[in-house]
Amino acid sequence: MLRRVRGYLLPRKEEAPAGSVQLQEEGYTLLEGVFSRDELTALIDEIDAVYRDFPRDARAEGRPAEEDDDFRYEMFNRSPLAQWAIGHPAILATIEPLLGEDCHVIANTCWRNPPRDKNQHGGGFWHIDAGPHIPRDPGIPWDDRIPYPIFAIGAHIYLKDCPLESGPTGVIPGSHKSGMPPPPERYDDVTLTCNGIGVKPLVAAAGDVCLFVSDVWHRRMPTLPGDKGRYFLQAHYGRRDIAQRVRTTAAVNHVSEAAASRAGTDRERTLLGLHGPW
Repeated sequence: MLRRVRGYLLPRKEEAPAGSVQLQEEGYTLLEGVFSRDELTALIDEIDAVYRDFPRDARAEGRPAEEDDDFRYEMFNRSPLAQWAIGHPAILATIEPLLGEDCHVIANTCWRNPPRDKNQHGGGFWHIDAGPHIPRDPGIPWDDRIPYPIFAIGAHIYLKDCPLESGPTGVIPGSHKSGMPPPPERYDDVTLTCNGIGVKPLVAAAGDVCLFVSDVWHRRMPTLPGDKGRYFLQAHYGRRDIAQRVRTTAAVNHVSEAAASRAGTDRERTLLGLHGPW
């Protein structure tokens, strides 16, 4: 656990919430009943309007149009209630002891996945959202005397129930400490384990919030008969020194037109901060 003091991150002496401890140790936690039914109704109405009024963002090359339409990005720019939701005190109280009191939102996307026989989005396979932030050889265990550092945390704010039938996000507890991404040859293997531990499906009710460390191995679980789809507002929170990805760097950057025109190769562009959507 940490805290920000005069610009520096220092070890935190105050007691942290149980959810913060579980995030640090296991890489995930579930906050139950964060949002009331009335709050959800208003939030859903406003987000439904975003899907109606804004066309799909088309950020994923090769994704089928009908599946790409499941997503809307930069939600806090498009919905006042989404902006309010991602700043809920229950969420901040859980993540700030791990990221610092000046952490910020680095991405904010809504997912509205209808029942579908097959999804081509990469989230349906084992992956991590960033990192590993401390990559290392599998033969080098982490010294548990040092609390494992966390740089980014994802949140799913559930707008509808997400039972096992609907293919909830599954995480492998403790895998965020592995220093490795999931093995690519087993990207679709639901029996994958890390240090002998298998998947934990994050089954949730509307109004719950699931939090998970960006380095933890996770995926959407396969859907089952009775799938009713998924609907959740996603936010990723990062330490202050991690760049935001709310909009693409083609739209928001620190680069003058003259400097951009001088960047003739992909590496010259990325060096200036002009990255692709991912």
